[in-house]
Amino acid sequence: MENRSPEFDPRGLLNWCVSQTDDLLDCLRRAVEIESPSGAKAAIDQMARFFAVELEAAGAQVKLLHHATAGAAVLAEFPAASRDPDGRSKTKAKPILLLGHHDTVWKLGTLASMPFRVRAGRASGPGILDMKSGVVGAIWALRALRALEVPHRLPVRVFLNPDEEVASLSFRRQILTEARRARAVLVLEPAAGAGALKTSRKGVGEFRLTVHGQPAHAGVNPGAGINAITELARQILRLEQMTDTKRGVTLNVGVIEGGTRSNVVPEIARARVDVRVPRLADGRRIERRVFALKPVNPKARLEIEGGINRQPMERVRAAALFELAQDVGLRMGLELKEASTGGGSDGNLTAALGIPTLDGLGGVGDGAHARHEHVVIPELPRRAALLAALIASL
Repeated sequence: MENRSPEFDPRGLLNWCVSQTDDLLDCLRRAVEIESPSGAKAAIDQMARFFAVELEAAGAQVKLLHHATAGAAVLAEFPAASRDPDGRSKTKAKPILLLGHHDTVWKLGTLASMPFRVRAGRASGPGILDMKSGVVGAIWALRALRALEVPHRLPVRVFLNPDEEVASLSFRRQILTEARRARAVLVLEPAAGAGALKTSRKGVGEFRLTVHGQPAHAGVNPGAGINAITELARQILRLEQMTDTKRGVTLNVGVIEGGTRSNVVPEIARARVDVRVPRLADGRRIERRVFALKPVNPKARLEIEGGINRQPMERVRAAALFELAQDVGLRMGLELKEASTGGGSDGNLTAALGIPTLDGLGGVGDGAHARHEHVVIPELPRRAALLAALIASL
């Protein structure tokens, strides 16, 4: 990707965004106060309508993409704000894709015990960091470009996914289609520690193991039974041996269940296993090893489902974009660092297609998925200005 010096002063964008802090924060409050857990279709639809209105006010053409069971996705487009030397519009140029989500991990009713609050330079509330601050920041970035008439040579498309927190299944095809059309993808997920941008992410997978045994009376005729829990325990020990912390490969057995009563040899036992891999080759290797598992007790039967559902986001896809972000950041007085994370995002999906992808452009704070979730208020306009400058510089 070609990096070039911007033909504008990014400090102007920063100054404008700082002047808008109160309005930005008020929009963020209203967004947080619309609860939007992944599985609540009506709530997600309400959240989608809210962001659609805000994006239209920022100058976008907006569509709501409805789904039979999931909440609505949001697709918005901002045309390029410049022309070729011959005067022709560059509407056919590949766009920049801003990728975010508007679902949260918090169940309906959480707001009653975890309301939006402002205290000591921080704003808190369910979903404020992950990732409503990122979406609101993107809206203000686009507002800034329009207000200051800063040209951007590429169209901008915004896609807000309604079920990122539950594996992005409902609109994955649309996300991949948007990414294939894009020049670059800027992901609105929260920043890493101290505001670092995310240039790599581990791949994420889940396996589901089911052991089928034979029930029997544990006291009268235990030898006639095949203990599914015992077999599952042996498989778990095998899974643990696949973890390689030096390489960054981890397998975590997070859920187990099985049996009916203590005096019955259990017929069925199940486990769900989370997998994290830093490289594509690691994911392929783990999939081969897991699907090659055989029962230790030949009389038991083992079923295995799942696999890697988000491929790793490797740094090579983000390197040029990060260098450009550092350049425009320095022009605004921001010293940007980079980080890797074990968590997955929709950026994993776009990077796996070979599309340049930079993640972590959203809010700066702490406590994603936790009761102390918050953002640092002075960082909100800085992140919006950084995103605006990136858009103008591509």
